[in-house]
Amino acid sequence: MTLAPGPEDPHGASADPHGTSADPHGTSRSTSATIQPNILRYLVIVAGERGIDLRPELRQVGLDETVMRSAALRVSYRQGSAVIRRALELTGDERLGLKVGAAQHLTAWGLLGFALLADDTLRHAIETGVKYQNLSGAMTVWSTDLGEDGAFVLHADLPDPAIDPSVASFLIEEGFASVVTLSRLAVGSGFAPRAVEFSAPAPRQRELYGALFGCPVRFGAPADRIVIDPVWAGARMPGRDPVTYASTLEMLDAQLASRHDQQDLLEVLEVSVAQSLPVIPSFGEQARRHATSERTLRRRLADCGTTYEALAEGVRRERVEQLLLRPELTLRDIARRAGFSDERALRRAVRRWHGTSPVQLRERMLRGGAGHVE
Repeated sequence: MTLAPGPEDPHGASADPHGTSADPHGTSRSTSATIQPNILRYLVIVAGERGIDLRPELRQVGLDETVMRSAALRVSYRQGSAVIRRALELTGDERLGLKVGAAQHLTAWGLLGFALLADDTLRHAIETGVKYQNLSGAMTVWSTDLGEDGAFVLHADLPDPAIDPSVASFLIEEGFASVVTLSRLAVGSGFAPRAVEFSAPAPRQRELYGALFGCPVRFGAPADRIVIDPVWAGARMPGRDPVTYASTLEMLDAQLASRHDQQDLLEVLEVSVAQSLPVIPSFGEQARRHATSERTLRRRLADCGTTYEALAEGVRRERVEQLLLRPELTLRDIARRAGFSDERALRRAVRRWHGTSPVQLRERMLRGGAGHVE
């Protein structure tokens, strides 16, 4: 279930849950490593069952096996999207999102999953998940409201409307499949929504949707949403415990506050690097700017699941992609503006990031749009 970041953060500011909002300094926040990799972990399992080894794809975006086993790991929206896009290509399975969502369990969410199990009703558990969705590892943005007849409605949105359509479909389908799967694990196998609605056009293999959701499924709808009857919404959670629930929320609130501080640190550093290009400030200089020691700053970045080198690399990668969208710039111009020593260094970096040459990447981007580059 991917109940991801909500519309408001705990400090009252408008949340940018996945680090993809634009800023005036040339970096779009999609490089910030702030998402728990729950989707990727289940994606690796499901792909492996089909004989597809995603470990090379993970390594290409900087996620090796040791890192993936770390509970402290956070990934960026860009990393997650790149692995998902490649998994879709390798498996050739357009409905891979449904299968990844159906394979999940609340234990993957750690403390948040425990809180949902101790909640009172299914509706309140979903609302709790939405409130703390920043901690769930989702790559979609969720909200709830009530229908005219009292039905409980769960909405899913994407943080970036320009995302690759195949990745967008994967994320919405993964989210809906996990919501229904985990609801059944919580309140009984008989659970089914009243309706599931997708904004995407009708796909092939429509029978898979009816079999999974057990209710009418509509495509080409105005929005992506799940509609739940009041009776099911009010179903009691079998593990409800008010004391455990309350104490768990206290710990979740502390995690949210810590996450907010981490996002602030990453964004400040990314903006600093973006403003300084083509020169990348040294780590020591960044520590001095933040009036802290190099050891403390390195520890704070480790708590965020990243390093200064990886952060700077992400900003420079994003700058290169922005510059490639300007046909009037030569590769020499781009290399100079992005801080590379020469065109050869630029080519090596683009090959490492995208598995292709700068010229081929530019052609692909100009043909398909910037949002199709992962």
